[in-house]
Amino acid sequence: MELLITNAIKLLKDLITMESFSFNEDKSADRIENWFKSYDIDFIRKNNNIYAFNKCFDHSKPTILLNSHHDTVKPNKGYTNDPFESKVENGKLYGLGSNDAGGALVSLIAVFTYLYSKENLKYNLVILASAEEESSGNNGIASIIPLLPEIDFAIIGEPTLMKMAIAEKGLIVFDLKVKGTSSHAAHVNHDNPIINSIDILNWINNLHFEKKSNLLGTVKTTVTQINSGNQHNVVPSELVLVLDVRVNECYTNKEIFELLKVSAPCEIKPRSLNLNSSFISIDHPIVKGGSIINIEKYGSPTLSDQSKINFPSIKIGPGDSTRSHTANEFIYLNEIKKAIPKYLDLLNTII
Repeated sequence: MELLITNAIKLLKDLITMESFSFNEDKSADRIENWFKSYDIDFIRKNNNIYAFNKCFDHSKPTILLNSHHDTVKPNKGYTNDPFESKVENGKLYGLGSNDAGGALVSLIAVFTYLYSKENLKYNLVILASAEEESSGNNGIASIIPLLPEIDFAIIGEPTLMKMAIAEKGLIVFDLKVKGTSSHAAHVNHDNPIINSIDILNWINNLHFEKKSNLLGTVKTTVTQINSGNQHNVVPSELVLVLDVRVNECYTNKEIFELLKVSAPCEIKPRSLNLNSSFISIDHPIVKGGSIINIEKYGSPTLSDQSKINFPSIKIGPGDSTRSHTANEFIYLNEIKKAIPKYLDLLNTII
């Protein structure tokens, strides 16, 4: 186990040094391939997704999916470190993707490797190192699920401080178009879309959704972008707002769209309705298993590949979500060292 943990950390260090932005993860996929080859594990690669089945896979048994992603966002301008240098200082491993979600990824790969040849498991295991998570791309997890046997539930690896997220908010991004009349700025214009947008902003600010979740709270709406005009002396003909809506498990994304469509005082269009919220019953064996070994449960406000699957799942992993997408991203080495046996302890409650 000690050697496996050491090798998992080495894998993460290597992955950090490779550019693996969404849609450009070929090098990190190659490195993950090499891990499986080194342990004589048969695997399949589709685009930049790598997946494998435990050696004693039995179609008569239920199946658990272990999943995390190896793509990253692009580094922000606040970095003072080299984002592609896997530097260790004071017990912290720095580098782009170290926390989101490299720590969880290599921990789950190590767990699968440890269990790969085990006989008489109650469950089958599938490991999936997926691509395009950060961009919700079409060639990520959604492209692999149809190729797999029926999955009974999944463990999604994301930085949660090894707390168990048993619910996760969904996401809808809306584009709102506010119409007006274009004119020269020197003339009177009572149909300026920028002024008209005040009513739209007030409508958004006063939105209320009745159903409140004990785990995820209320549906949250946030204006994240506003754009209009390109010349100082011209009143534009329209203004565009971007509205970010985080949906609790009490609603489907389609239901939220229908509610907003009826009341919206302007044109409103969703970019996608596919990123729904998720929830797993507290009576599910994996949730009960977490309670047995005292893993804290919570509802997560952040989106993951849980939104792309239609079977029960939990989200759990080393690292802290508040470090994700930040400058000089890092994960504590001890978080990985503790996560691998913790994952195994959790699985051992059911397998």
